Amino acid sequence: MSTNLSQRLLARWYGGVPHPYRLFEQRVDALLGSGGKVLLDAGCGRTVPVLRKYLGRAERLIGIELVDFTDVPPGIETHKSDLARLPIADASVDLIMSRSVFEHLTDPDSVYREFARVLAPGGRVVFLTANMYDYGTLVARTIPNRFHARIVRTVEGRAEEDTFPTAYKTNTRRDVLRLAAQSGMQVEQFEYLSQYPNYLMFNGLLFALGTVFEKIVSRFDALRLLRGWIMVTLVKPQGGKAA
Repeated sequence: MSTNLSQRLLARWYGGVPHPYRLFEQRVDALLGSGGKVLLDAGCGRTVPVLRKYLGRAERLIGIELVDFTDVPPGIETHKSDLARLPIADASVDLIMSRSVFEHLTDPDSVYREFARVLAPGGRVVFLTANMYDYGTLVARTIPNRFHARIVRTVEGRAEEDTFPTAYKTNTRRDVLRLAAQSGMQVEQFEYLSQYPNYLMFNGLLFALGTVFEKIVSRFDALRLLRGWIMVTLVKPQGGKAA
């Protein structure tokens, strides 16, 4: 949900600013290249909205999700499965992408190991997730998970069945470095990204205040730990094996 003032401020202050979702897709585009690769979307959503953008651009497209799939176009292979137990052969995937999923992982150790298992040597994981030290995350951590779906429905208009419990177990640089090392992967890139204060769109004044804060933490690199998102690229070394 949003107000007219919030919408006007959004257009004025963020009209030419790429959303982290777009930066994520640009990273995937660059790593996927011209085709001939196997792309897996970990936590792809019931209608595979991101994965369908890559139809015709990869040798094989695989979507993994915990919920039932609907309206999946031909050419996309789907599996209803936990990310810690992928029904995928060893060393068979070139690129794994995951957007707004890692904050929900309750057993990230197993997920990292499973990703390392299915990745071919030289394969990569790209994921975008909430930064532990973002104010939105800090507030969310104080609210019991049983209330999250109702709040997200009110603030964002998202259906309650598409809201999942959060755990925030791989949402800091330290945790990512530890989990990657334990699984036999390496952190190739780690970035802090900002976006407009979407959680405050329901109130114009709060949105304006949130924008001032976001502009400050975006401008000064010393404040990057307060930005809303982290985008990470992991690589499985050539000749590497899952830990």
